[in-house]
Amino acid sequence: MMTNSIKGMKRTDYCARFDINNVGQTITVFGWVQRQRDLGNLIFIDLRDRTGIIQLSFNDQTDREIFAAAQSVRSEFVVAATGVVAERESKNKDIPTGDIEIIVTDFRIVSKAKTPPFEIEKSEKVGDETTLKYRYLNLRNEKLTKNILMRHKIAKIAREYFYDNDFIEIETPMMIKSTPEGARDYVVPSRIHNGKFYALPQSPQIYKQLTMIAGFDRYIQLARCFRDEDLRADRQPEFTQIDLEMSFVDCDDIMDMAEGFISRLMKETINVEIDAPLPRMTFADAMNKYGSDKPDTRFDMLIEDISDWADKTDFVVFKSAIADGGAVKAIVARNAASVYTRKKIDKLTEYAKGIGAKGLAYIRWADEEPNCSFAKFLKDGELEALIEQLGAQQGDVVFIVSDKTRKALTIMGGLRLTVAKELDIIPEGKWNYLWITEMPFFEMDEDTGEWVAAHHPFTMPMEESIQYLDTDKSKVKAQAFDLVLNGTELSSGSMRITDCELQTKMFELLGMEQEEIDAKFGFLVDAYHYAAPPHGGMGIGLDRLAMLICGADSLRDVVAFPKVQNASELMSGAPSYIDNIQLDELGIDLKASENNE
Repeated sequence: MMTNSIKGMKRTDYCARFDINNVGQTITVFGWVQRQRDLGNLIFIDLRDRTGIIQLSFNDQTDREIFAAAQSVRSEFVVAATGVVAERESKNKDIPTGDIEIIVTDFRIVSKAKTPPFEIEKSEKVGDETTLKYRYLNLRNEKLTKNILMRHKIAKIAREYFYDNDFIEIETPMMIKSTPEGARDYVVPSRIHNGKFYALPQSPQIYKQLTMIAGFDRYIQLARCFRDEDLRADRQPEFTQIDLEMSFVDCDDIMDMAEGFISRLMKETINVEIDAPLPRMTFADAMNKYGSDKPDTRFDMLIEDISDWADKTDFVVFKSAIADGGAVKAIVARNAASVYTRKKIDKLTEYAKGIGAKGLAYIRWADEEPNCSFAKFLKDGELEALIEQLGAQQGDVVFIVSDKTRKALTIMGGLRLTVAKELDIIPEGKWNYLWITEMPFFEMDEDTGEWVAAHHPFTMPMEESIQYLDTDKSKVKAQAFDLVLNGTELSSGSMRITDCELQTKMFELLGMEQEEIDAKFGFLVDAYHYAAPPHGGMGIGLDRLAMLICGADSLRDVVAFPKVQNASELMSGAPSYIDNIQLDELGIDLKASENNE
C-alpha cells in the first residue's frame, strides 16, 4: 500500500547510522531522493538525510504498486521507506553505508518536488546569486550540511566546557542603548517612544561587565552581535561569539580558561591534539616580524629591517623614507625566481600599490648574477652586502618596501601572505594558535595625527603604563590580548577598568565631555560606585572558528542564512520596505529621502 502519509511509520534511525552489523534487521528511514536509477527490473534510490546516504533497492519481488511509486520519484522528493537491511553485491567504499542496502517492503512518497534550479550535489559549481536565493536547497548539499552540523557541535562543546567550569549562561538584551564601540550600529526605531531608537548590540560588553558587578562571577553566552560595517569573507553583519567574563582573575587566568576550551574543542571535533600553553607573541614582535597583529605562523618568510643598510646607499627613495622617520623592510621568497618572472613581479607591484605602497623594489636571482631593480643607485659591494645580510641565495627573490614604519610593515605583511599563497608554501593540516599580548592602548591616526583608542573604552591599561596617559600615549600598553589561528583573529579579550575615576578619565581621553559621558555611560559609571570585582573576559568568534575547522573559504559556508557583500539576504529579499502604516506608527517620514532620489 502506498500513500503520502507516514502514519504508522516510525524512523528507526538516520540513514548513515546503519552498517553491516544491521544486516537482516527491518528498519524505517526518511529523507530526500538524491538520485534514482531505473534499470528496468531493478530500481535504486540514493536516500539522503542530514547524516548521509543509504541505498534503497527495488526488484522483481517488490510489490508492483511500490515498484511503480519508486519509478515515479525524482530528485529531491521526500520519501519514507521500510525494508530489510541486506549486504550489497556492488559495494561503495566512498560512503559509510556502502556495504549495505535496504530491500524495500513499504515505500511512500511524502512530498513531491519541482525540478531544482541546480543539482544539489554540484551546487559548489553554481553562482552565489542562485544558491543563496535557494539557500534552503543549497543547505541540503553534503558539504554545507556537515558544516552546519560542525557549527552545532562547536556550540555544544562550548556550552558543556564552560558549564563544567562553573560558568552561568546569562542572556543579555538584544535591544540596547546606542553606545560607541568602533563600528556603526544597526538601530531599531521605537513605536512607543517616537524619535528614539534602540541599537542592536555590537557585543554584550557593558551588560556582561554589569553581571560581574551583580556577583555572577563567571558568565557565558553564545551571543548574537551586530555591526554595520563593510563585509568580507570572514565578516558578516550579524555573527555569534562565545562570550565569557570572569571575576577575581588576571589575563593569564582568562587565557588559561580559553586554552582548555580550545584543547577540548580540537580533540572532540577533528581529533587534533593542541598543546597548552599556547605560544605567545607581543604585538610589537608580531608587527615587526609578520607585518600583522594576526600573523600566520605556519610558514617563515619573516620581515627583515634593512634600514641601516639602505641609509648608506644613494637610493633617494630609501633614504627619503628613513629621513622622514620611516623604514625600509624586506622579505626573501625562497626558490621563487622561477615563479616570479618580470611580468609576475609587475602584477605583484600593482597589488602592493593597491594596499598602499608607493612602489615595490626587488632583487631577482634567477641566473648567475642577481637582477636588482635599483642596482644603478648602488655602489660597488652594496648589493652583495644586502644579499649576505638577508641570507639570499640563487633562486630567491627579495621584495622591498620603504615608507612610514607602520605602513611599510603592514604592506609587507600583505605581500608576505600573497607571495606565500602564490608559491603554495602554506602547509595544510597545521593549527597554529597564538596569543598576541602587550597590545598598545592607543594608535596613531596617520591622517589626523591624533592618538585614538585601539580597544573599547573599558579596557584596563597596564598599571605601569597609567603614568603615561597624559604625557606619552605611545608608551601606554593595554591589559589586552588576541587569540589568532592561522592568520585569522578569533578573539579579543582584556581586563576591564573597575575604578570609576579611571573610567571617566578614559572617556575624557577619547574626547568625551562629561555631559556625553553621563548620557551614554552614566549607568555603568554609577554602577562602579557600588564596588566592582576585578574582572575581564573575551569573545571567541564562533563563526570564524567553525569556518577554519571546516576548512571553508567564507563565513557563508558555516552560516545557515548569510548576507552578501551589500548586507542583503537574497533568499528572503531583506532588507525590504515597510508600509506607510508602520512608518506612521514609528514617526518616520521617508518623503524627503524619496524626493532626493
